[in-house]
Amino acid sequence: MDLSQRRQLPLFSIGIVQKLTGLSARQIRYYEQHELVQPARTEGNQRLFSLNDVENLMLVRSLLDDGLNMAEIRKRFERHQRIGHGNNENEPTDAEVYEWMRQEMLESPSPNNNSLFQGDLFRLYRRNL
Repeated sequence: MDLSQRRQLPLFSIGIVQKLTGLSARQIRYYEQHELVQPARTEGNQRLFSLNDVENLMLVRSLLDDGLNMAEIRKRFERHQRIGHGNNENEPTDAEVYEWMRQEMLESPSPNNNSLFQGDLFRLYRRNL
């Protein structure tokens, strides 16, 4: 079993996730409703969250703290999922990153907006190095 598969194992109950993220059960269910996390279910219908789910919830909380609304967060998650598919290591191509950055700059011209691309700009110039 590789690391990627281990990160997707459903291990944590909602109570543990509450402690790890600082979110209430109601908030967690709300984010699930908006498809920002997709926890597995036991036969008794209990939610079980993976490490990836916990990280997504922590990212949602951080983005909300930064002032983004749910619609903006959903857009970012959808783009991230769309770009992440299609290659072996879930790493987008340079063209996909360039297009995503272009769209993000057009949609949110605010200088205080935290970009998902911090640290990724080098990818556009690495061919010239």
